[in-house]
Amino acid sequence: MFNTLAEIFSYEFMQNALLAGVLVSLVSGIIGTLVVLNRMVGISGGIAHAAYGGVGIASYFGFDPVLGAVLFSLLSSVTMGVAHRKLRERSDTMIGVMWAVGMATGIIFVSLTPGYRANLMSYLFGSILAVSKEDIWWMAGIALATVLFVALFYRQLLAISFDEEFATVRNLPVTVLSVLLLIMTGLTVVVAMRVVGLIMVIALLTIPSAIASMFFKEMRVIMLVAVGLGVVFISAGLVISFLSNLPAAAVIILLAGLVYFLAFVIKRILLKTKI
Repeated sequence: MFNTLAEIFSYEFMQNALLAGVLVSLVSGIIGTLVVLNRMVGISGGIAHAAYGGVGIASYFGFDPVLGAVLFSLLSSVTMGVAHRKLRERSDTMIGVMWAVGMATGIIFVSLTPGYRANLMSYLFGSILAVSKEDIWWMAGIALATVLFVALFYRQLLAISFDEEFATVRNLPVTVLSVLLLIMTGLTVVVAMRVVGLIMVIALLTIPSAIASMFFKEMRVIMLVAVGLGVVFISAGLVISFLSNLPAAAVIILLAGLVYFLAFVIKRILLKTKI
């Protein structure tokens, strides 16, 4: 068993994939917890799909697709955050429109980009085995920014996550914090897209945190458990995909989904036992 694992991770591309997985798990576990607690899953999905517009436009004009994804995700994060706070009833419609327009824009510009396009499609479906050292540096930088953001604003984020009205009464800048959280969510999307792709990034962002929140109530603990679960899902998914020759991103998400349903059943059984 250990010899097999040592052999699998003796390859440089598998080592890069594992390191990327750890960094993505760190960011997704922390930001994903805040997304789940603040019920921002829908907005996060909109940001993820809108980011593909930046990938397509940047590729067409000869820039780094990751840079395009960063700029587009930041723009869509701010726009969707303000719409969610100000429009309320109509925010779902605007988010849906931006979701669709971002994806359509990306697909059109990718189709117009001359040359090899398979690499651009990997941003949709993920390509963790093709993660480069440059990608890892991007991920490390965003991971550091995420940790600093939560460390600096932990109490304020805790307040708006569990009692927004109380936070408002205490004169906390709820709107500003919410938009900042969405900006960090946008950066998390960029980090995770190389691992599982923009189409499945919302699952990696929410499933580990959703599982952790079933059994724990303290936000700090939920974050730590979510990070650990993310590392397990990605590591196990890499091994399974390597041995079975299946797409890594799909295996990772399927594994996470199966554990989520198992955790849901266990939670229901525990609740019935208490009754």
